[in-house]
Amino acid sequence: MQYAELFCQSNFSFLQGASRPEELVRQAQFFGYSALAITDECSLAGVVRAHSLIKNEQLGIKLIIGSLLRFEDLEVVLICPDKAAYSELCRVISNARRRSSKGSYTLEKWDLMSLRHCFIIWLPTGNKADDNWGEWLSRYHYARTWVGIQRRLDNQDKRYVAHCEVLSKQWHLPICAVGGVLMHTPTRLRLQHTLTAISHNQAVDQVKSHLLANSERAMRSKVKLEKLFQPSWLEESQRIAKRCSFDLDKLRYQYPSELVPAGQTAMQHLRTLVEQGKRLRFLDGIPKDIEETIEKELNLIEELDYPYFFLTIYDIVMFAKSRGILYQGRGSAANSVVCYCLEITAVDPRQVAVLFERFISKERNEPPDIDVDFEHQRREEVIQYIYQKYGRKRAALAATVITYRFKSAVRDIGKALGIAQSQLEYFIKNVNRRDRSLNWQAQIIELGLEPDSMKGQQFIELVNEIMGFPRHLSQHVGGFVISAGPLHDLVPVENAAMAERTVIQWDKDDLESLKLLKVDVLALGMLTAIRKAFDLVKQHTDRQLSIADLTKMQDDPDVYKMIQKADTVGVFQIESRAQMSMLPRLKPACYYDLVVQIAIVRPGPIQGDMVHPFLKRRNGEEAIEYPSDAVKAVLERTLGVPIFQEQVIKLAMVAAGFSGGEADQLRRAMASWKKTGELMQFKDKLLKGMTERGYDSVFAERIFEQICGFGEYGFPESHSASFAVLAYASSWLKYYYPAMFFTALLNSLPMGFYSASQLLQDVKRHQVVVLPICVNHSEYEHFACRYQNKWAIRLGFRLIKGLNQNMAAQIVSQRPDQGYQRMQCLSDNGIDKSTLERLASANALQSFSADRYSARWQIMDSEAKLPLFKGEQLVQTQHTQSPDVFADLIEDYTATGVTLNKHPITLLDEAGLLEPFTRMNELASKTHKSLVTVVGVVTGRQAPGTAAGVTFFTLEDDTGNINVVVWAGTARAQKQAYLGAKLLRVKGIVEKEGEVIHVIAGRLIDESELLQGFNNKSRNFH
Repeated sequence: MQYAELFCQSNFSFLQGASRPEELVRQAQFFGYSALAITDECSLAGVVRAHSLIKNEQLGIKLIIGSLLRFEDLEVVLICPDKAAYSELCRVISNARRRSSKGSYTLEKWDLMSLRHCFIIWLPTGNKADDNWGEWLSRYHYARTWVGIQRRLDNQDKRYVAHCEVLSKQWHLPICAVGGVLMHTPTRLRLQHTLTAISHNQAVDQVKSHLLANSERAMRSKVKLEKLFQPSWLEESQRIAKRCSFDLDKLRYQYPSELVPAGQTAMQHLRTLVEQGKRLRFLDGIPKDIEETIEKELNLIEELDYPYFFLTIYDIVMFAKSRGILYQGRGSAANSVVCYCLEITAVDPRQVAVLFERFISKERNEPPDIDVDFEHQRREEVIQYIYQKYGRKRAALAATVITYRFKSAVRDIGKALGIAQSQLEYFIKNVNRRDRSLNWQAQIIELGLEPDSMKGQQFIELVNEIMGFPRHLSQHVGGFVISAGPLHDLVPVENAAMAERTVIQWDKDDLESLKLLKVDVLALGMLTAIRKAFDLVKQHTDRQLSIADLTKMQDDPDVYKMIQKADTVGVFQIESRAQMSMLPRLKPACYYDLVVQIAIVRPGPIQGDMVHPFLKRRNGEEAIEYPSDAVKAVLERTLGVPIFQEQVIKLAMVAAGFSGGEADQLRRAMASWKKTGELMQFKDKLLKGMTERGYDSVFAERIFEQICGFGEYGFPESHSASFAVLAYASSWLKYYYPAMFFTALLNSLPMGFYSASQLLQDVKRHQVVVLPICVNHSEYEHFACRYQNKWAIRLGFRLIKGLNQNMAAQIVSQRPDQGYQRMQCLSDNGIDKSTLERLASANALQSFSADRYSARWQIMDSEAKLPLFKGEQLVQTQHTQSPDVFADLIEDYTATGVTLNKHPITLLDEAGLLEPFTRMNELASKTHKSLVTVVGVVTGRQAPGTAAGVTFFTLEDDTGNINVVVWAGTARAQKQAYLGAKLLRVKGIVEKEGEVIHVIAGRLIDESELLQGFNNKSRNFH
């Protein structure tokens, strides 16, 4: 017997389906089905996963595309026999989704009336309305409609089957057997019940009427199907499947043609633009090798038919350039000379010649990779330009599948099982997910979950099952799909949560699987900061700068000396504590050193044990050896150590004999192996391939471990090369124009690794004066100025929490030439009381009030508002006590998040509240391995995915930042202080390696109670 399942919902029918598309395909293959239709509700979001599995593993089962649609009292499954039907289904889904808000859909009768190609499997509801719908379907879609009979084996089963048979005879519609599958195995019934409860936002025992009565909506064996369905019904399902010939690989993507002038081909136009760009980029003439590379790249673009892709990117960046929006391209194709000539990137090809051959991977048949980062505060202008140019029908963002992670899984599963919300939040707060030697299950048991109770067992099992399940679709950070014709011919389009945004139902991995190109329009805060810094430099020095100008000037040794000292607070990419600890060791002295620096401080190289060998070889402490010339060609530029993702993939090809297609599958598995574990299936092939080619087993095992170490964290060289440009540009600005740089950085927050408070601490260390917020001198933005022959930053109103920007603009625009002389002047100009109170809390009224308390008295003074005293300067009669230094500190942080007064550590020390301790600037004088006690405000907890499970704490005292290393055992034994302390005392051992100083934590003491009311927020685990 042959059978095709034509009604099957995956977990992309959110909170309905309890199995992944891949699980359903594998089970159907195991049961010997001839075909399987993935028919999620008003969605095609899960079909690509099923398609990719069948294609990659060459499974002998046909995938049919379809969707379940509900309209009033009608339920139908639409099946796509051919491309015309597929486009029709995409249109119907798009229209239904676009009529409703995100996550819902509204089907209209016209949608069903307009069907001309889709097969319709009608699922009678068992109600009286079935007669009307039977008549309607037989009238308009007679030749393409079937009655789908399901056997749910509940108390209505026999009546329902008889009802469907009557409808079939009455309207002359054939019957086909369908499973209505929601799970690949009956063991998922408990999860399906839980998903139902989550969808109703209630506990399982509160939604009993909505739960499945049994597990009959699991996939069934053919033996069981033969017992449940008449042979003719099973045969009819098979006949329908045989008539379906559409395959997702038949989709063909076309770029918009309006980018090419009339009378020219796309390639001719691209060559013209590159020719123009050459003259702009190479003012002193084009070197012969560069000219040869350009021609090589253009020929490759023409051979692989990608000119429209580059023209599309060019059009977008030229729009940004015309609006003065700073941008920078990155990716393997972005670092080509062609992209440099097209002004897509500022990476000078003369600095990264080694990347040319990584331009487009012809051997792996990969599409070109170009991401373009734009200023994060102005990216929306670029997005709306794309929508305006191509219209909503031809442009939409890719989706991002939001999946269950630990916290969301604990909350939703716990609520469905009736566990108190307070207990769930306690679990989440106190579980240390970075403790690899003690899993979360064991930690939750320690926190009070009863492991032997049924609820405890169900909780742990269900959380494990649901993690990685899709929760809903969200919009990709900026991946646009732009088409020549209506986009809904290719894929359904729906509304995003954000107004004026639409998304397709596939994510970036799905697009890659189908070889559909997307244009990445991303946001980057550092570009905003760099552009604002350039503007400030122009304003104050009349010097015009660009990123390309800085790269053309080549490497500045003074800038690199600053970088080598880890003086990189606020700069791009190399600002974290982990990066700072590496800088004095690696000592980057040129651009390519920065490329390596950015990539090496990543969980991938760290887990793969690549860092120490690289440093030893760089310092001449270890010989560099290569097992073959092929491996040498891949690893020579990184001293025999694989640091970049491209190198790992290339090694699989040259050392293990992977084909281009297999290497591409390996790359995808690396990107998602933490979620799916697919990487392990390549282990045997890698090890066998390397040993067959003469590599010893130790080398082979090490390469595989390095691949696993990279996992989803492996950093591409092409991206690192572009990031290195911005790291250098921001470092250059910090070195030569610190006041302008930090002003721009502060005006670009929130972004980066550091808070405004931490940035201002660093500003002071660079001899830049910081002037307080003042109602008579500040503007909304911070600004750079000269103060007593020094560069200074005047803080702006934007720091004041809750202050309305329009009200701040009003304060500035109506400010008298001589400034506001008294409180009443502000009130007379329409400044409301809440704004005055916020100004007082921020101590911004010192021009006419001694302190915050005095300012508040004046705000409450009603006499000045009486007509008799209008325009008069009244003498303040209230005698208020000035706030003490601690109250001032807490008010500063509460109102603005920063203080320009004494540091909290200074205040506590002067008050005698701290036991003896060592300050940051005293650590250099301590001997290696000596005992030390340090105290500081916790400003960061950073936990890279290192095998040793280390966490880097950043403690800020009144002289600088202290890098504290906390091992997993220490963290586990002192979890409360590890996870929750705002002010931390650490007793430990000083470790010194050259200029790098760490404190290895032994004892963690939470001193947060000394700063009651202190509102500092640390940046945890990034």
